[in-house]
Amino acid sequence: MTSPLEALSGPGKSLRAEPPDAQEFAGLKRSGLSRLKDASNTGLSLEGRFDLAYNAAHALCLAALRRQGYRPANRYIVFQVLPHTLGLGPEVWRVLAKCHEVRNLGEYEGDLNIDDRLLADLLAAGQAVAAALEKL
Repeated sequence: MTSPLEALSGPGKSLRAEPPDAQEFAGLKRSGLSRLKDASNTGLSLEGRFDLAYNAAHALCLAALRRQGYRPANRYIVFQVLPHTLGLGPEVWRVLAKCHEVRNLGEYEGDLNIDDRLLADLLAAGQAVAAALEKL
């Protein structure tokens, strides 16, 4: 039986198989955890904290995917496959997917529409990803 990640892998699909790299995994994890910690610094701007927290979550999710032996074709997929890489449910990946949309609007259209609640949800989702990654 084909695994969900395997089913998403191949030419023209969202993932491609690539052997895991322990150094890459360690670097992504280290970077993600450091950024997540920095994102909790209330002395920074809301926008800066959002950027740190989003990129931390992305690095941690990418680490989990790379550990499974896959590389994404786009940024978004690392959040969608969290049920298969870390066993996390929609309460986590939907927040990260929403933050990805917000990030894209800010990056490509100059409309970074964030508030304290969204940042708090993003930080909680990032912490959930970090905790699940630590259990591996």
